[in-house]
Amino acid sequence: MAITKNYLKTKPVCKVTFTVPEAEAEKVAVVGDFNNWKPAKKYELKKLKNGNFKGTIDLEKGTSYQFRYLVDGAYKNDEQADSYAFNEFAGTENSVLEL
Repeated sequence: MAITKNYLKTKPVCKVTFTVPEAEAEKVAVVGDFNNWKPAKKYELKKLKNGNFKGTIDLEKGTSYQFRYLVDGAYKNDEQADSYAFNEFAGTENSVLEL
């Protein structure tokens, strides 16, 4: 898994690219507090020929976001997240993205 951050100079936005190696998966989406944890079409990652899923999301700079990947209905964290935060509701940790 990989996260790439591209900060825009002209806007208070960071383009965040998520890459998830899940060759056997049918569907991968990014869910988090930036989309109310709902896997909308806008947050689905595109499957590439090499088996990775990849997508870019514009997020506001200067903010911290909790997120997870939804891989065929199962939640997964990103091992390259900036940190992790305990989620009392789910009894597990969420990945954290610091922008």
